[in-house]
Amino acid sequence: MVKDRRVGVIGSGRVAQAMALGLAQASAGPPMLWGRDAARVEAAAVRVAGIEIASGMDALARQCGMIVLAASDDAVGAVAEALAAHVRPGCFVFHVSGRSGAAILSPLAGHGALTAAIHPAMTFTGDPAAEVARMAGARFAVTAAEDDAMAMALAVVAALGGVAVPVAEAQRSLYHAALCHAANHLVTLIAGAGEALARAGVAEPGLLMAPLVRASLDNSLQRGLAGLSGPLLRGDVATIADHLAAMGRDCPDLLPPYRAMALATLGELGRTGAPVSPEMRALLEE
Repeated sequence: MVKDRRVGVIGSGRVAQAMALGLAQASAGPPMLWGRDAARVEAAAVRVAGIEIASGMDALARQCGMIVLAASDDAVGAVAEALAAHVRPGCFVFHVSGRSGAAILSPLAGHGALTAAIHPAMTFTGDPAAEVARMAGARFAVTAAEDDAMAMALAVVAALGGVAVPVAEAQRSLYHAALCHAANHLVTLIAGAGEALARAGVAEPGLLMAPLVRASLDNSLQRGLAGLSGPLLRGDVATIADHLAAMGRDCPDLLPPYRAMALATLGELGRTGAPVSPEMRALLEE
């Protein structure tokens, strides 16, 4: 179902390059690539061997039966509008944005295209070969309004070696918010902790944190909140008071997120029925 279609990719960034490389073996002919920035497209073609650069969006649409929209979240709708004038009926078009479902591609569906949203739940750092390897076994959120489009979406995920996870159209924003909360905010949290360690005189904060953070991540993924440890769980009010005083003195920028995360943790503990010290909560809310 996938291999009888030539793959076209609109975009030239990290995800576009990884998709072009990952779907190359399933494409009926060399994958085509097109983007508004010709220099970036040419640079992408150098990074991914075997790609053919399309002369325009219309040329790509004429020659490709499967088109990947690898544009930024905010640009997907505009790209879909522009492509609608050129798309062929029966063409399968999907975007890789986490935020939106298939409805944002309605201009294309109105011209007879099959449409879906296929979002790989992983990060892309600019190494297409490594990212293709990581997509094998990764989860992909798939959303489609029609059975034929969903079947195509599942075939694409299978071609990439991934595992499809259906997400309803109405729940795409919540799905994406959850991923950003987990992945993006984790980066902010670790960066802040690293800065505090550096101010505490630790020469290589990342090396010190790595075993602890990796164990905490594994525990939380496997056990949820049951993987929690530390002074909040134990109710050590004096320890938390020391933390707040030290950060207020040496890392004042870290104090608001520390308070917010500690209060959120107490809230989660309370929802599980665990005892929560009123004194602890009052201390964090000061």
